[in-house]
Amino acid sequence: MSRRNIIFGIALAATATLALAGCAGGSDAGGGDASTAGNDYGLVEAGTLTVCSEIPYAPFEFEDSSTETGYTGFDIDLVSAIADNLGLKLSVQDVSFEALTSGTVLVAGNCDMGASAMTITDERKANLDFSDPYYDSLQSLLVRSDSGIKSIDDLAGKTVGVQQGTTGETYTTDNAPADTEIIRYPGDGELWPAIQAGQVDAILQDQPVNIEHEKADSTYKIVEEYKTDEAYGFAFEKGASDALVKAVNGALKELKDSGDYQTIYDTYFAAK
Repeated sequence: MSRRNIIFGIALAATATLALAGCAGGSDAGGGDASTAGNDYGLVEAGTLTVCSEIPYAPFEFEDSSTETGYTGFDIDLVSAIADNLGLKLSVQDVSFEALTSGTVLVAGNCDMGASAMTITDERKANLDFSDPYYDSLQSLLVRSDSGIKSIDDLAGKTVGVQQGTTGETYTTDNAPADTEIIRYPGDGELWPAIQAGQVDAILQDQPVNIEHEKADSTYKIVEEYKTDEAYGFAFEKGASDALVKAVNGALKELKDSGDYQTIYDTYFAAK
């Protein structure tokens, strides 16, 4: 190869390098290079928003092999839209709810944020940072239709299942009759089979989840709802993810302003 050709080749390589650098220097939220997108957020994996969630908890999160992540639900669809807005891929990890509320999985670097129908509380704020609220919820009491139970007061001498570490557990502890036996389970994946097997007389947990059970099986019905002024938020490692929290809040606002949030919401909660 002549010296002239060598110099020409070097010039072409340099030009290509500058062009690539120019592309990478653009905004992350717009489908830039996935390998570098979100570098300013300190992500577990560059270019990917890794989300931890306790699954199943329909309609917020449940398994779906037809999707790229293997999961779907209101939370999952919403964080998928947020990831798209930020120019990131989405990865979902199934973890225990307790590991999320304690912040353990976030501190360990297993994920960038938690999305698991998690109520924002002062107690949890001691371990976690939260996004702006994205969903308002109620608690409810689910029983067998022929149980004779009409309210929480009728749980005297009976058993009620709750998810450990949740606001549903707190509400039950504070309001159920003193002789109610409260049985704590890791999640809805254990609660629902427990009432079906007759191991508990009732389930007290988030209303949308109990609605899914009521729709799936007419043997069960919601007999009481409780307004607890709960709002869900996405969770982040305490004091370590300011840039990501700000970005997620910005994406959430854009989704609400554009109507995309409402479209996702209506998919799971609009009257059928």
